[in-house]
Amino acid sequence: MSTNNRPEKILTFRLTGEGSACSLELMNQSEQTLRCIEVLTVFLKDEEPQAHIKFESLTALQPRQTAVVRHRTWTDGKPVDASLDNKLERLRVVAGQASPYVLHISWDDAEGKKRFQRIGAGH
Repeated sequence: MSTNNRPEKILTFRLTGEGSACSLELMNQSEQTLRCIEVLTVFLKDEEPQAHIKFESLTALQPRQTAVVRHRTWTDGKPVDASLDNKLERLRVVAGQASPYVLHISWDDAEGKKRFQRIGAGH
């Protein structure tokens, strides 16, 4: 934590690629190794049928390093074919537009304490 009572941005993200080749990259901005990193499922609003994106967890992320977090989109309780999975694009931040989604991320710090961060996403 920083001294001004605002949490530090330990993790940042960016989306790379487009369409079904879109990937989520998490970046560890800290000087410590993060363990057991998990991104909670994102439920997409205004999708018919209901769609949500599930992310695989990461075992560890070294200081100042980046990792691609694999995902899978599910619709009506069934996984979407990877070649047709373009829903991750909905999490791309567009300047000047509201971010209707939040990435809820948890990890264990160097002392083994569970930490959390929320990052606004989407358009």
